[in-house]
Order: sequence, then C-alpha cells, then structure tokens
Amino acid sequence: MCVPYGPPIPQPAPNHSLRDARELQEMSDLTSPRDTGPGPARRRISGALVLADGTIFEGTGFGAPGKAVGEVCFNTAMTGYQEVLTDPSYAAQIICFTFPHIGNVGTNAEDIETTTPAARGLIVKADVTHPSNYRAAQHLDTWLKRNNIPALAGIDTRRLTRAIREKGMPNGVIVHAPDGNFDWGALKREAKEWPGLEGMDLAKEVSARQTWSLDETEWQWGKGYTKPDQTRFNVVVIDYGVKRNILRGLATVGAKVTVVPADTSYDAIMRHAPDGIVLSNGPGDPAATGAYAVPVIQKLIASGKPVFGICLGHQMMALALGAKTKKMHQGHHGANHPVKDLSTGKVEIVSMNHGFTVDTSTLPRGVKETHVSLFDGTNCGLAVEGKPVFSVQYHPEASPGPHDSHYLFARFIKAMEAER
Repeated sequence: MCVPYGPPIPQPAPNHSLRDARELQEMSDLTSPRDTGPGPARRRISGALVLADGTIFEGTGFGAPGKAVGEVCFNTAMTGYQEVLTDPSYAAQIICFTFPHIGNVGTNAEDIETTTPAARGLIVKADVTHPSNYRAAQHLDTWLKRNNIPALAGIDTRRLTRAIREKGMPNGVIVHAPDGNFDWGALKREAKEWPGLEGMDLAKEVSARQTWSLDETEWQWGKGYTKPDQTRFNVVVIDYGVKRNILRGLATVGAKVTVVPADTSYDAIMRHAPDGIVLSNGPGDPAATGAYAVPVIQKLIASGKPVFGICLGHQMMALALGAKTKKMHQGHHGANHPVKDLSTGKVEIVSMNHGFTVDTSTLPRGVKETHVSLFDGTNCGLAVEGKPVFSVQYHPEASPGPHDSHYLFARFIKAMEAER
C-alpha cells in the first residue's frame, strides 16, 4: 500500500517569467514577500535561479531552505532521478530535468549511489506530487531537506534548456527563500564570481577517505541486493567519485571489490594484489585531478594488469596515454544517448554524465578509438593496442538499454582471465 509522505509542496505561480535583472534590482528594496497574480489567487515567489549573466528564473522553492552555487546543466532522463541526484559526478552542479514530472515515485534507501549526495541543487517544471510507488519510503521534498539540497519548481525548464544549448552551461545560484526575500544583486555577484569547473579538482571532495569494500550484487526483483555466490578475481577500484552500482556490477560478475581513495599511491594499490584495476567515474576537470592521478595510472598501465576506465577514469586514462581533454559546450547528461561500438557496428543506448571530453585529434599512436557518440561524434571509448587496457565515457552499470553495456564488465573479467 502506498501512502503519502511529507507535506504537500506549495503550487507554483501560474505565470513564472524570465525577468530582466535591472527590473528585479529595482524591486529589491521591497521588504515583504513578492506575490504573483491578482486577488486571492496570488501565490508567493519562494525560489529562484540566478545566472551569472543576470538572468533570473522565478518559481516555487522546495527542499532545503537556503542557496547553493554551481554549474547549471540539464538532464534528459525520464526516470532514475534519485540515482542522478546521488551520483558523485554531479558535484558542484545544479541539475535541471527536462522531463516535467520528477518526484512522483518518491525516494527510498536502495536507489542511491552514495550516502552523501554531491549535487548542489534541483530544478523541475511541475510541482512535486505525493509519491505513487510501492517502493516509496519518503517524499522527495523530505529527502531533499534531509540532504540539504535546495530545489526549484515552476520555471520554464524548456527555456532554460534552450539557453544552455545556445550559450553553454552557465554558473548560477539556486535559492529557496520561504519568506520570499531575495537580494538579487548579491546573488548575481555570487553567480558571476564563482570560478566554474575548469581547473577544479572535485574528486578529492567525493572520494572515500579510507579503503573499504562492497560485497553485494546488482538489484533483483523480489530479492533486492544480495551477496555474490563466489568471487574469482580481486579488483581494486580507485574512487574518484564511484557510483555504487559500478561496484555491484563488478561483484555480479565475480569480483571481490576493494575501493581505495583517489590519491592512493601505486605501491599501496599493488599491495592489494589486484587482478585488475578500475578507474571510476567522478566530477570536475580531469586535468586537475590528473595532476596526482595520471602518474599512478601510467604505472598501472605499464604493470600489465588489466585496467578499465569509466567516465572521469576514461578521461584520465587518455591523459595518462598522452592525449588531451577539453570542456564541452553543454555536456552529455541523460539516459538516452546512442553510442556506436566501432568494432561491432552495434549501437548502445547508454547513460552519460560528463562536461569534459577526450580530444580525439590528440590520441597517440597505439591508442584506438572504440566508441563514438551518435549525437555529436565525440569520443566514447578507447583501447590500448596489445594491452588489456580500455575505457568508456559512459556508464555501463546504468540500465537505459536496459543492459546494452553490461558486456563491458564481462570483457574486463575476460581480460583478467587471460592474464592469469
């Protein structure tokens, strides 16, 4: 039986508009909350998104009261919002969902990728309804409050998405002010002065502080998460912001998983006697994290051990091999991205979340491109000729296909089998 959780979210104002920053600055002297609409139907403006160029979107705030600054991106996934919000790769980002109905299945303790969500804020079109799902354990509003994430509803998310497509991912401040008071000038300055993700090492902020392990397999209907039947290989995962489902995917195919912090040395990794190493996903600029990660990755590649890179791990593997990365205009954020495997000609529907990409024009001899995005032709996979070293830009543990990319875990297992 599904029951409502948490208080109802206030309905958003019927006519939220994108307003000129100068007009709003002239109104900032008002000390009482500002309303929209005439007569008794007036509703309070309690949330806003302020971009670095002065653009302001007004709406209804929910989730945690307060504000947060970050890079604003859009995500096209229709499901899995709790997985997205808890993906460490979204550190320092404010997520705008293009699908209008977010929150309608509630939240639970199973669909999380990390215990401390790193996303800065959430933006949705429609107000969040009471959950209607047998697995719901908590209202999204309550979950956001408990995780200190401010959210905004009722804005024109299509207009924001078009702006990102045209101008790139902007810096912005998301605000939930229950009293309706906003200092527009201060918010605009904060958004403008935030340095952005280029040059920012965020992996250390979301990485594990000590070595740990996870011994549970992928979720199964009627069973949930279970213990693996057997483990045949010892795999070390370098945690640059790893999603738990990556660890579960490895355990499902027979790996004993040991997770180590992002700045773990080569010698400390090898003391675990790994049969293979996984370079995990994570947030931030790969070149910044690579300052300490790349020398370690180069030694791991030279060791002859199988190495499998995912997302940020893929980008830093490219750096370790001598290639370069670059910032993307709008990034790839969603669960419906077509990627072509150049070795088989097959197309996979995959989940992606990245704002940087490998510059294929800089790939050195001996490193081949294995996968490409069919949206924009950007690189989505690499392999080192003659070595058990490969990587992908997307997330093989996610299930939009639903299992189009799970073969990559099996490929990693075969690589370890061949080295025994």
